[in-house]
Amino acid sequence: MRQDSHLQRRIEQKLDTRRQQKLLRNVSAFHHQDGKLFDTDNQPYVNFSGNDYLGLAHDPSVIKAWQDGLEQFGAGSTASPLVTGFTRAHQHLEHTLCDWLGFERALLFNSGFSANQAVIFSLLEKQDVLLQDKLNHASLMEAGMLCDAKMQRFPHNNINKLKSLLQANEQTPARFVVTEGVFSMDGDLSPLAEIRAACDEHDAWLMVDDAHGVGVLGDEGQGSAHLANVKPDILVVTFGKAFGMMGAAVLCSEQVHDYFTQFARHYVYSTAMPPAQAHALSHTLSMIRTQSWRREKLSALSDCFHNELKNCTEVVDTITPIKPVVLGDVEKMQLVASNLKKDGFLTGAIRPPTVPVNTARLRITLSVNQSETQVKDLAVLLRRCIEEGE
Repeated sequence: MRQDSHLQRRIEQKLDTRRQQKLLRNVSAFHHQDGKLFDTDNQPYVNFSGNDYLGLAHDPSVIKAWQDGLEQFGAGSTASPLVTGFTRAHQHLEHTLCDWLGFERALLFNSGFSANQAVIFSLLEKQDVLLQDKLNHASLMEAGMLCDAKMQRFPHNNINKLKSLLQANEQTPARFVVTEGVFSMDGDLSPLAEIRAACDEHDAWLMVDDAHGVGVLGDEGQGSAHLANVKPDILVVTFGKAFGMMGAAVLCSEQVHDYFTQFARHYVYSTAMPPAQAHALSHTLSMIRTQSWRREKLSALSDCFHNELKNCTEVVDTITPIKPVVLGDVEKMQLVASNLKKDGFLTGAIRPPTVPVNTARLRITLSVNQSETQVKDLAVLLRRCIEEGE
């Protein structure tokens, strides 16, 4: 590598800027054991930063299902779905998802990122307009910036602004509205019923990314759309959160499914997920549907958390397992996160550009793996850290 090259200097400059702004990200290695996280120094932490909401990632029966899948189907799919990578394990998972979520067809992807981009890249053309909530996930925003359509963003959950944008774009060939069901950094819900009504009024399609709602909300965990009694035109669900695994699915009509199999490059040209994984996901889905006690425990933990932090204005009250604690200043947020970590609580330290400037926060997440005592202890310590920093 040439040390004096323009590209090398650019890399060094941008890294230095991140360091000076105290925004530099780092990767840490952990291992899981007996419901706790251990770092490379073998220090244990109670995990309040992950997305394993239902506690399924290390569930023995899920692990056993994946092992059974390995014995039946081998380690990998070895090809894309349209070659020989699609197996009866994938087919069964798709059919089960459709039955659960009320759609005609489903397509499996290796990540929510690729699923979101596949939909937007393949469906929209230059004359179309894409309308997105400003707080949508980076995968959706990047797809919007790179696709041929004109992207316009509306303020977070602002129905009136969305309606005015739909009205202003009535002459475009296609209007495509995208929102998250549950917003990953704020833990709040999208007003899906109002958005669906606005889309119907202006002949627009609605896509919902329900990565953080599926498994957690709804009668059987069907997610935020089911909770709102709304059926989007396209629903994206991911398996890296409540499912405790990885991958994603796009739920849609029969005709849209056929379209994606022709034109969605992320689907056509990617190796299919391992069939053993699809087999394990089907097992996990049956657990999500039938084990309502997991959602009930999450609700109890949520009540416990907010009861201990009443009148703490930095804490955002949500009905989801995502509990933002907005501290604003990056250094203050890092200090609180560090103090919590010293006492054995690992929380998500979120800073710009992931969230807007001056909204640095702890992203505290609840999981069935936690106890009420652990949640109370975290809340008490959190309140003390916040009050001492004021």
